[in-house]
Amino acid sequence: MEIQTSRRLGSLTAYAFAAVDEEVAKLKARNITPIDFGVGDPTDPTPDFIRKACQEAIDTRSTSGYPPYNGAGYYREAVAAWTKRRYGVDLDPNTEVCSTVGSKEAIFNFAEGFIDPGDAVLLPVPGYPPYSRGTLFSEGVSQYYPLRERDEFLFDFSTIPDRVLKRTKLIWLNYPNSPTGRVAPKEYIEEVYKLCQRHEIILCSDEAYSEIYFTKEPPVSALNVGRDGVVVFQSLSKRSAMTGYRIGWVSGDARIVSAFKKVKTNIDSGTPWFIQDAGVAALSDEKHVEAFRESYRKKRDIIVGAFEAIGLPKSVPESTIYIWQRVPDGMTSVDFAKALLVPEVAIVTTPGEWLSTKIENEPDHGANFVRLALVPSIDECLAAAKRIRELKL
Repeated sequence: MEIQTSRRLGSLTAYAFAAVDEEVAKLKARNITPIDFGVGDPTDPTPDFIRKACQEAIDTRSTSGYPPYNGAGYYREAVAAWTKRRYGVDLDPNTEVCSTVGSKEAIFNFAEGFIDPGDAVLLPVPGYPPYSRGTLFSEGVSQYYPLRERDEFLFDFSTIPDRVLKRTKLIWLNYPNSPTGRVAPKEYIEEVYKLCQRHEIILCSDEAYSEIYFTKEPPVSALNVGRDGVVVFQSLSKRSAMTGYRIGWVSGDARIVSAFKKVKTNIDSGTPWFIQDAGVAALSDEKHVEAFRESYRKKRDIIVGAFEAIGLPKSVPESTIYIWQRVPDGMTSVDFAKALLVPEVAIVTTPGEWLSTKIENEPDHGANFVRLALVPSIDECLAAAKRIRELKL
């Protein structure tokens, strides 16, 4: 029989980070071990006290069965307590917090609760692919806004025509920003919030990188500027090196969280109890987060310095685990990524074009950059820096 996939699935290109994995596999097949800055998956071990909490919980909860769809009460309370300590924001753990299987599934599935066919969703370019793919699967229309270097990666939403805003249901905001590393000032988020209030648009704030920052003051949350019509997406993946645990949460306007719970209940069976126990342990400690921040800062400075040494613009991120490095003049991001993949260099990066979408009457805002995820060890970063400094362009 002939197998036909849906039009939605057929319209998808390769997932950018799966393509990076393929390039790594090709090098390994040639017995070359690359230094992999491609996918943002921390290689640091999950802290010991978190692993122990998880191990103990497996035995403690050996007969506990399915977890609650929206998260155990003690986990939601831990999230609310952390939010109060970190941002000074009070959340009702019963109505304003919902656990998630990491942030990716929440971001992808969120639109199903709010988008009808033809509704518009505003999302950044470059940006996290699930913003647009979740929109596609909910039969919405992606309206891309560009993060331009000349604007310091802060888009002016006042330039969006009213005809677009009238049919917009969601705006995706991502600060600290992946991949640019930009931290948004509170005043900027306030302006976006006011626009959303005027046009009755839900503000979706992806804050998965909120704890990896290098600024004097920690980044603010969208919840610091308002709660009406605001929903925040969070994850322990980068904060606590827990990517494989798949645990996060959404929080904010109780009406939005309630609708999301209804979507989620029909899609998954909740985060396992023992993973939630590990999450509670992670949220109880900040020392390991501070250590991760300092490690990322050191790796950032090593790699930024190497690119600067060969004459490239100094691209210093304010936050996240990424460097958004401008490529040499006359080269595209793919060209430069390939130059770094030659056997004598063997450094894996993600071309900015793979994270970008073409906007009408705009240049490709990923074409002049490569993204490096600072996940190799410090020793590997030093080795990579040496190879970069010897690069002949």
